Amino acid sequence: MVKEFVRKQIEGQVLSISMPARAPLKLDFSNPAGDPGLFGPDSACWEVHGDFSSMLVGGMSALLLQMLDPLALAGVLDHSNFRADMLGRLRRTAQFIAGTTFGSTADAERLIERVRQIHLAVTGVSTDGRAYAATDPELLTWVHVAEVYSFLNAHLRYKNPYLSAARQDQYFDEYALIAERLGARDVPRSRRAIERYLEERRSALHCDARTLDVYEIVMAAPAPGASSRLWTWMIKRAAVDLLPVWALELFGRQPLSAPTRTGLHLATRVSSLPIRWAVRNGASAIARRRVEAAPQG
Repeated sequence: MVKEFVRKQIEGQVLSISMPARAPLKLDFSNPAGDPGLFGPDSACWEVHGDFSSMLVGGMSALLLQMLDPLALAGVLDHSNFRADMLGRLRRTAQFIAGTTFGSTADAERLIERVRQIHLAVTGVSTDGRAYAATDPELLTWVHVAEVYSFLNAHLRYKNPYLSAARQDQYFDEYALIAERLGARDVPRSRRAIERYLEERRSALHCDARTLDVYEIVMAAPAPGASSRLWTWMIKRAAVDLLPVWALELFGRQPLSAPTRTGLHLATRVSSLPIRWAVRNGASAIARRRVEAAPQG
């Protein structure tokens, strides 16, 4: 009884982030029977996006990386309540990733169209005087690359360091579909292309007072439950540690010492084990049952 109680408590806290009850769209991962969604259970997307802990590390790291672009930063700070509700943004992003990866084909299409409509209203002028729009193909590509780069690196570090190079390229190639459906152009679709893109993009990145404000907000993000405070603290440190060295330098941070980094990696991996044990009804598990079910009639 105690074991099952603990399991349900952990799972409840996880699902409150990855499958929030008050999500903008209610997704039904269990229907229709037999529907593989946009990618299907054999895809690299399902493999990489299926682990909650590594995805949370990657998602927080991606957010910090994205905000180094002044136009992406302006779009978030000027058109959302990010300062007051950082976890809300994290939940909405988690729903979009889960829905487009594991959702039914119809639900994935609905999510993509909803985000496209939201982007139409996100326009303005950044603090450096440049106009921005969330529909800008180049900006969409940047946001996408920061995400998939961070998700995959977190997966390699905290879930499966032996994922083959071919499978990694497959992941980038598959999920580029979502970026393109949102309006991105010239989306890099392999490890080599991603690295080349990031190197070329570095000159456009910048860290100012507003960027540092975002960093402090992320670091101060509350835990989803009192029992998860230490785990949340580790996840946030792991997210910063996941950033490329050049991004850390822009934030004015130094890489961790080798012993500290080793300790953080080990503690984060160990703390993820009970979460994987507890979560039985996450989006990927429900979706897998949906795909394996025989269609009615």
